[in-house]
Amino acid sequence: MQQARNLAWRFQDGALSAKFLLRDRNSKFTAAFDEVFRSQGVRIVRLPVRAPRANSIAERFVGTARRECLDHLLIFGRGHLERVLSAFLEHYHRARPHQGLEQQLPRPPAEARPVPGGELVREDRLGGLIHEYRWAA
Repeated sequence: MQQARNLAWRFQDGALSAKFLLRDRNSKFTAAFDEVFRSQGVRIVRLPVRAPRANSIAERFVGTARRECLDHLLIFGRGHLERVLSAFLEHYHRARPHQGLEQQLPRPPAEARPVPGGELVREDRLGGLIHEYRWAA
């Protein structure tokens, strides 16, 4: 209950915003817990019973973040974790290759295509844990 109130205060401060709260059907989530979020205008969505794949997209991202980033670092606090995840999210959405439709690689943006006579430049992120490559103009 106290954790829910702490999070609700962050909604009031404007530090966070949410429209939905996805949660399972565990008995630790009481009606009072749900009411804390409803009072902030957050809609509670209970996941289906015995449906382990209901939240598979989120679970896949969490697994990717752990395997590719967090398992290789020592995290020294909440602020450090937030900075690391922010850098990983930027890499994940901007530079990390994803599988495209019909099992084809997605078409790279224009700045990622080879430039005749151009030089390939490597940028390190997270102290060299992640490497991003781009063509120098």
